[in-house]
Amino acid sequence: MPLDTAAIGRACGGRLETGDQLCGRELERVRAALASGAPVTVSCTLKAPLFREVAEELGAEDRVVFANLRENAGWSAQGDRAGPKMAALLAAAAEPMPAPANVTFESRGVALVYGRDEVAIEAGLRLADHLDVTVLLSRPGDVAPPRSGEIPVLKGTVRAATGHLGAFSLRVDDTALPLPSSRRRLEFGPSRDGATSTCDSVIDLTGGPPLFPADGLRSGYLRADPRDPAAVERVLFEASHLVGTFDKTRFVDFHADLCAHSRSRVTGCTRCLDVCPTGAIQPAGDHVAIDPHICAGCGSCAAVCPTGAAAYALPPADALMRRLRTLLTAFHKAGGTAPVLLVHDEAHGAPLIDALARFGDGLPADVLPFPVNEVTQVGPETIAAAFAYGASAVRFLVRDKPHHDIAALVRNASRFDAVAEALGYGPEAGGRVVSLIETDDPDALGDALALGARGTPAPVPSRFMPDGDVRSVLRFAVSELHHAAPRPVDRVPLDAGAPFGGLAFKTDACTLCHACVGACPTGALADDPDRPRLTFAESACVQCGLCAATCPEDAIGLVPQLDFAAWAAPRRVLKEEEPFDCIACGKAFGTRSTIERVVGRLRDRHWMFAGQAGEERIKALMMCDTCRVSHVLTAGFDPHAAEENRPRTSEDYIRARQG
Repeated sequence: MPLDTAAIGRACGGRLETGDQLCGRELERVRAALASGAPVTVSCTLKAPLFREVAEELGAEDRVVFANLRENAGWSAQGDRAGPKMAALLAAAAEPMPAPANVTFESRGVALVYGRDEVAIEAGLRLADHLDVTVLLSRPGDVAPPRSGEIPVLKGTVRAATGHLGAFSLRVDDTALPLPSSRRRLEFGPSRDGATSTCDSVIDLTGGPPLFPADGLRSGYLRADPRDPAAVERVLFEASHLVGTFDKTRFVDFHADLCAHSRSRVTGCTRCLDVCPTGAIQPAGDHVAIDPHICAGCGSCAAVCPTGAAAYALPPADALMRRLRTLLTAFHKAGGTAPVLLVHDEAHGAPLIDALARFGDGLPADVLPFPVNEVTQVGPETIAAAFAYGASAVRFLVRDKPHHDIAALVRNASRFDAVAEALGYGPEAGGRVVSLIETDDPDALGDALALGARGTPAPVPSRFMPDGDVRSVLRFAVSELHHAAPRPVDRVPLDAGAPFGGLAFKTDACTLCHACVGACPTGALADDPDRPRLTFAESACVQCGLCAATCPEDAIGLVPQLDFAAWAAPRRVLKEEEPFDCIACGKAFGTRSTIERVVGRLRDRHWMFAGQAGEERIKALMMCDTCRVSHVLTAGFDPHAAEENRPRTSEDYIRARQG
């Protein structure tokens, strides 16, 4: 394959070494580079095991990374123009990525085989040498009794199931023990409902509906069609190894203090609950809770979370964006123009790209593959940053039949395609610059990339350095998206449900009670300790709706939009009033309009505020909390006491009728 060393050298810096057989007769050159103490990027993944072995011998395993230039760039009909792409791939591979944290499963080997007939019993007998097995038969028909009671066989139907590997809990109805006298078929004794079964793993051979949503992603839950012997064999082999301690990556970091799920039993944001395919997310008071043992790592919750409470950790958002920045910056520095970012996962996307390179025309020279753990983890901050860094289009490569629900990804892609179009990033001839490629066919992938629309890249690409939490990164990315736009506009309307926007505020209806401030989880709405004032920062608003649901005057509505001018502006004053000064000490408290309205409604309209005693009570309403207590004690009356023995006169009845 052609190698443009000049372009690579311009973009990557450092020392560039080329060779003919670095994994064979020139291996000592690699050994010398690894022994130098400097970070080393090897542009070959085929022989990565050999290079890792050498690095481990030299104690350099933490200083070597790998980039696949052959399938991703060189093996292509446009390979002679792939110099900038190679430079970008090498530079991005060298960007450090933090190591993920893990969660631990403990399995003692207690297994439940759940089936309907002899297939389940046979599976239980096969597993008995490896696991502590119980067989549960749901509504069995004519099932021949086993020859011996080596394993327990019961009747029952699972009505509800929770848990994960090492901690399953099943609620079982119609449970019964078999009768030892069973002859031609298994007979069972009296049954009962509401039994509970706990186990470490569940092998489901019923052939019916799965016990869990997204069942293929639930650790410890194995399911096969009992009519498919090969599938049953695969499940039994996997189940036999589920004993001991297992580690799994912690995919999502959750920060409960940032969650906008609810306040004071008023439900606000439910975006993560709506998209989680495994049921790993559940309400937990004012926030949600994410079970890391059930989480399958699709990242949809992080992609839709507007506050950054759910943040993807493989890698964190700022680390992923730094790699994206390095990729696109190096491509431009090496002389490339108008790159297309192809976001893909390793399990599906990488083999598809390899097949296209080996048996087809390969990737176009302007298409930069960008691997992530799951395509569904990519949120709006990454899409916005890609265009700010100079991409001309963003494509997401997903399976024809995805393992995870891609609805959130589709919404984000459509939403930011509209934003890119409004800001001038779209192509003049029409077409989408942010879209999905849903295929398992490498030739279809090649056709989609060749025919897909290229937009207008940023005239001067941004080079901002992402840092901080997800919301901070998002604010930077959106700001730079607007700043670098070919045709910037101040405001872009968005669809309902978008996590950005402003408020439709009815100033006259607001009483400055500040209930909305107490409900706002992000600080977008704030009060002022020095005077009656309500302010709003649109860049912090996530459109959770808690303020609108809490406001007792219905003064607040949601307006989904991206108002770039508002994002860059200081906090906006929504309403401000003159404070009311205490008539005793002059201390400001409450608002003048509120105090005057209350006094006006009570004076001479309620028996407690009529006459001389009523005037004293009126004065109490016009005092601060400290002076009010002193006034009540000095005047010698209880402002809340009822005059139970006072005779009612005709004037009282007339006053009551008049309101």
